[in-house]
Amino acid sequence: MRRHVMVLIFACLAFVASAAGAAEIHVVSSGGFAAALKALAPAYEQATSGKLVLGFGPSMGETHDAVPARLQRGEDIDVVIMVGDALGKLADEGKIMPGTRVDLARSLIGAAVRAGAPRPDISTPEALKRALLNASSIAYSDSASGVYIRNELFKRLGIEAQAAPKAHMIAATPVGEIVARGEAEIGFQQIAELKPVQGIDLLGPIPVELQKVTIFSAGLVAGARQAEAGKAFIAYLASPRSTQAITESGLEPIVQPQ
Repeated sequence: MRRHVMVLIFACLAFVASAAGAAEIHVVSSGGFAAALKALAPAYEQATSGKLVLGFGPSMGETHDAVPARLQRGEDIDVVIMVGDALGKLADEGKIMPGTRVDLARSLIGAAVRAGAPRPDISTPEALKRALLNASSIAYSDSASGVYIRNELFKRLGIEAQAAPKAHMIAATPVGEIVARGEAEIGFQQIAELKPVQGIDLLGPIPVELQKVTIFSAGLVAGARQAEAGKAFIAYLASPRSTQAITESGLEPIVQPQ
């Protein structure tokens, strides 16, 4: 992004602060960006005198809180933050305003075990394969990372048949919570979604050779009531002001060239 574009971004923020006043922006985010959003929201509200009404749900799937389901039933939403591929699909369906998608962060898949449990080595493909074969139960999410685990990772490791009976997709609940309760021996989800969960030990990312990088993106919902304020909020999320919070949440900010 060129320097004059960055100037426009901050001018947009200034406009919201002065003209939009106490605009109430309804934002729904998938879990992978939730920690960053919660950290950034107070600073944005203070800077603009606006108010953010936050909601959370998976980028895909059929659960009640999933972003596609919310849009289908016409919830009052201005901005969505979700897996980029899923947002692109919604854009193709006319549910996201054209030209408003902004990629915010890259996310890696990680693994966790219950706090204090033995920590299997997952640092190489062979080590991860052993850990999965030795695990009595495996949990993964019903969003992008879990779909990859189920449809691709097990197959790439050659353990699809062995993993299937003991691997379970978890809907509407953070995988870390399932692991913390002892309902699964090892769990997989975006690192940013595992980090906030108490009662688990994060093993780290899965090996780079097997990693599936997920892009989290923001977009303005078609027909948004707070379109201008929503655009400004997306610009804020993509600005250098947000980099630290995004990094601390376990994500890698996508830095726009200046």
